[in-house]
Formats: sequence, structure tokens, C-alpha cells
Amino acid sequence: MAILLAIQGATAQGVLWGIMTLGVLLTFRILNIADMTVDGSFAAGGAVTAILITHGMNPLVSLFFVFVVGMITGLVTGLLHTKLNIPVILAGILSMIALYSVNIRIMGKANTSLIGMTTIMNYLQEKFALSPNVSSLAVGLVFCLLIVLIFYWFFGTELGSAIRATGNNENMVRALGVDTDTMKILGLMIANGMVALSGALVAQSQGYADVGMGTGTIVIGLASIIIGEVVRGRKTSFISYLVCVILGSVVYRIIIAIVLQLGLKSTDLKLFTAVIVAASLSVPVLKSKAQRHAVVNASKAKAGE
Repeated sequence: MAILLAIQGATAQGVLWGIMTLGVLLTFRILNIADMTVDGSFAAGGAVTAILITHGMNPLVSLFFVFVVGMITGLVTGLLHTKLNIPVILAGILSMIALYSVNIRIMGKANTSLIGMTTIMNYLQEKFALSPNVSSLAVGLVFCLLIVLIFYWFFGTELGSAIRATGNNENMVRALGVDTDTMKILGLMIANGMVALSGALVAQSQGYADVGMGTGTIVIGLASIIIGEVVRGRKTSFISYLVCVILGSVVYRIIIAIVLQLGLKSTDLKLFTAVIVAASLSVPVLKSKAQRHAVVNASKAKAGE
């Protein structure tokens, strides 16, 4: 029974974190950038929504300001990279480090409680008599559906296609007259807006925002993407990619919940996540080597005949 409840909670959290995974997907797979800003922008989303709610703002309206703040964090990273020629991974690290202090400034302390405050989740609990997990799952599904549809539409437009093309072949796109620096900045802004939005929803779900809640976000996002790509298999449509990435986030959370129930210490979760990502990233390489080895052996065997 305990493990079933853990899986239910993990599913709800996985959907909320799935929004973050979509943001990481945009930078890591579409723009081909490893953006470290997300560790800070995730916590920034939680900090902004917490402070706005505690000051009386509608929790749904606060998400608009959360998204704007997230976009600003992406803008800073983009400007550091494109205008000051700082390597993108270093630019992301600089933004992430700065955001730690900024988030404390926003909240005035290391964490802010939302207990007793009206959030989207507890509003649904009171209005429709839902459990905390079900209300979080419902909110997460609605937001994920909207974002997937918006992403699918946007990346089919001329601007969205230019962003995707920038990640695929920057030199070719620049030769066609597209300002690739602007595309990178815009992609980073949208991605970090998504990450901040996810952080805000997670903070409202768990009832508090903490300055360290974004630690390891990039690794969690990468693990979810890789698991989602395994789930995706041979499907080629873009919308299936988006959906499978969210499923990857859910599967990741369920795996974590199960291993915790089996006795893994919570302090070992970061190590466990790092092992999952390293193993998943190495699978394609090992598979390719095995295929080449098989071809070489087959050629030698044929030559021996």
C-alpha cells in the first residue's frame, strides 16, 4: 500500500517536473546547448510565486510573473554568451550562481512557507474535495497539455523553425540571413521561462519555496529526456517527442519513489541520478561500438571463407 501511495505522489510530481523537462529539452536537444541556468531559474520560479502569494496575489496570476522572471534569467545567460562571447556552459554557471543570491533577496530568507496560503492545488482540494496528489496531477496535466500544444504550434512557425535550425546547423542558418544569436537568446528565454513555471508549480504543490530546491535540476532534466527518448522508440513526430519527454519525467520520479521504498537513502539520490544519466548516455556509444565490432567480425569471417 505504501509503495502505491508513493507511486501516486511520484506521478503527480513527475508531471509538474515534466514542464521543466520540456525547457531542458529546448536547450539541450533543440538548441544543442547545455544550459546550467536552470538550477537557478527553477528555484527563482518557486521564490517568486511564494513571495507573490504571501503578499496576496492570486496564485494563477503569479505564474505570469514567474514566467517573465524565468525569461529574464535566460536573457542574461544569452547575452553573456552571445554578446560577451562567454562559453555557454560558463555563462549558465555564472547565472546560476548569481541567482542563488537573487532568490534569497526575493524571499528575504532561505525559504518561504505557503502553509495556510491559497495555492492552485489547495484551491482544487477545497473546491472539489480532491487529495493533494490528485490536485497536483490535475494541474500538471492541464499545464503540460497546454504547453505541448503551444510548443507544437510554435516550432512549426517560421520563427520556431529558425530556432530548431540554429541548433541543427548554425553556420547554414547564418548563411541564410538568420540572426543565430537572437535565436539562441530567444530559445534560452523560453526554456528558462518553462523551468521557472515548473518551479512555481512544484513550490505550490509542496507548500514552500526553498533557495536550494533547484539543485540538480539539469541532471534530473537530462535523465528524464533520456528515459523519454527510450520510451519514444522509433516514433518520429515532434508531438510524440514532447509527450514522451513528460512521460520520461514521470517514469524517473516513479523509479526514485520505488528505490526509496526499497531502502535507498535520500542522500544517495543525486548519485543514483548521475549513474542513470551516465549509463543512459553511454548506451548509444556502446551499441554503436558493438555494431561496428559485429560488422568487422562478419567481414573477417567472410574473408576467411
